[in-house]
This record gives sequence, structure tokens and C-alpha cells, in this order.
Amino acid sequence: MRTSIPKFSVKTPAMLAVALTLALGLGACKKNDDAAPQAQVEAPAPAPAPPAAVDLKDVIEQDARYVVGISYPPAAKKYPGLAEALQRYANGARAELLKSVQAADPAKQSGPYELSLNFTLQAETPEIVAVGVEGTSYTGGAHGAPLVARFVWLPQQNRLLTANDLFPEAASWVAISDYTREQLHASLSQRVDADELPPAERAEVMRTVGRMIDEGTEPTPASFAAFEPVLAPDGHKLMALRFVFPPYQVGPYIDGVRSVEVPTSVLAPMLAPQFRSMFVSVAPAPTPAVDPSAPPALQSTTQ
Repeated sequence: MRTSIPKFSVKTPAMLAVALTLALGLGACKKNDDAAPQAQVEAPAPAPAPPAAVDLKDVIEQDARYVVGISYPPAAKKYPGLAEALQRYANGARAELLKSVQAADPAKQSGPYELSLNFTLQAETPEIVAVGVEGTSYTGGAHGAPLVARFVWLPQQNRLLTANDLFPEAASWVAISDYTREQLHASLSQRVDADELPPAERAEVMRTVGRMIDEGTEPTPASFAAFEPVLAPDGHKLMALRFVFPPYQVGPYIDGVRSVEVPTSVLAPMLAPQFRSMFVSVAPAPTPAVDPSAPPALQSTTQ
């Protein structure tokens, strides 16, 4: 006897719809299994948190072997990032002093080692804030080591402004170096003439200090790292940059800190585009004219 196999058939429209739905579902699952995995979308990184407020306080420390005195401008506390940079510089100088104290033989110290730092506010506008520091670190010898630095802060960008930011092209430093050298050499000549030195001594000073000027103003950002903005009469825009040179960079210790103002008219062609709007050209004040025929007591000036 032959066994019959039952046959299944779809006898109603409803059953046909169910069958089609199942078939489509199985096909979709097959496609999803074969497809490549989707890339994971990462959430955007959170914005960096603003620097925490720095407790910028004046420092006075006295010990049998050392003395430390540090003063800050109160206005710097409004800019936590700037305050942190000032404090970091001061802490570094203090650490160097204490290292010298620890390395020295107390029996051979003729007096306490000293660190003196005076931070001063030099400019403050909505676009730019500048703080300068000058001081000395004395660890024995004829005099202390000079400490000179400048900090220029961009409040709207919350960062320090460097010389290389302003002048990113290497050729810019050649022009700045040439202008600065010319001013420093001219100033040296005037000072030597005023001292009325004998010809041989004058020649020696011009040669030795002139060489220091040329070596200290090499056309690199490092030679001009210390600078400060010079505000125009309106008190907002900059009409020049004053490049600052500590003792020994462009002259002997006795010459002290030297500086040269470079006007916008020289700087403008070389400034990075994003900083040009911060500068303005200001014409130099006219030189008063004097009537040579007038008696000395009656000489007058005309504008």
C-alpha cells in the first residue's frame, strides 16, 4: 500500500498575506546579517574647561639663608590663564634660588641669597593685556642675575601671544633685526659721544658693545621674545611694539635693560593677517620749529 504525503496549500487571501509577510521578513533579516557593521558615531569632545582661578598673592619669605620678595598686579587676577603663567614663572625662579641654597655651604655664605620679582601691568584693553616682570636673583658674586620677561595675553582667545604668532615668516625677523640694530647702534654712539671718551677707548667700546648688539639681535624669534605693546593715544589700538633686552643681551650689565620701539609703519607689512586689526599707524609728533633770528629768551615754537 502506498503512503500519501499531505500537500499544503494557501486557500484564503488572508493566509497568502501572512505567507508573504513572513517571506519578506526572512529576506530582510538575511540582508541585515550580510551587511557590514555600521560605524559608531562618537559624541563630540567637550570644550576645554576654563583654567581655575589662581590665588595670586604677593610673597614675602625670610629665612636665615635666603629672602624672597614677589609682587603681582591685582588686575592679573581677572585673567586666570595669565595669572597662572605669572605664578609659574615666579615659582620657577624661586625653585632655582632654593636649589642654589641647598647646594651652597652655609659656612661660606656671606649673606642670604635673594630673589626679587616685581610684576607690573603695562597695558589692558579688551583685546590685549600685558604684564612685565623685572628683578634679580642673587646667589653670591658681585651682583644678582637679572630676570626680565614679558607676558602678553589675549583675553578673547584666552592664551598668551608670542612674537612668532605675530610674525610667522622668517623674512620678517630680518627687517625687525635691521631696524632694531640701527636704533641700538645709534643710541650707543650718542652715549659714547656724551661720555667724551678718548679716541682709542671710544673705538674699543663701539667695537665690543657693537658686537653684543649684533649677536643679541639675530633675526630669530628667540632674540625678540620679550616685547610689550605700545598703545596709541586712543588707548585701544597698538601703535608700536617695544622689544626689551635684558642686561648682557645687547650690552654690558651696567647698561641695564635696553629697549627699542618698532612702529606700526615698519611692522604692518609683516604682521600675521589675524592681528593687523589690532594695530594703527600714528604719525610722529612734528618737530617744533625755532626761529633762529629770535633772541634766546624770545624763541617760540610753532606747530
